Amino acid sequence: MNIGERIKQLRDSAGYSQNKLAEWAGISQTHLRRVELGQADITVGHLRLICDALGISLKDFFNISDDTEDIASAISNLSPKQKQLLIDFLKSL
Repeated sequence: MNIGERIKQLRDSAGYSQNKLAEWAGISQTHLRRVELGQADITVGHLRLICDALGISLKDFFNISDDTEDIASAISNLSPKQKQLLIDFLKSL
């Protein structure tokens, strides 16, 4: 599952429309739609805003437990661009 699919899954299970989630996250609905469709990338900053609007952490977003194997598995499923975004995010901490 890619990031856009995960956002849509979480948004649907929360019962939010794209418009509502975009509004609460402070991003454009057009950009959110394009991310969900896999037509655009998302920054870590925007992903954090979406997670905040959904009331979840980035850890919850990626379904990462405290187990090292789960972390490695989650990272291995990321695209090269997503891996670079994750590295950039970790360096910012």
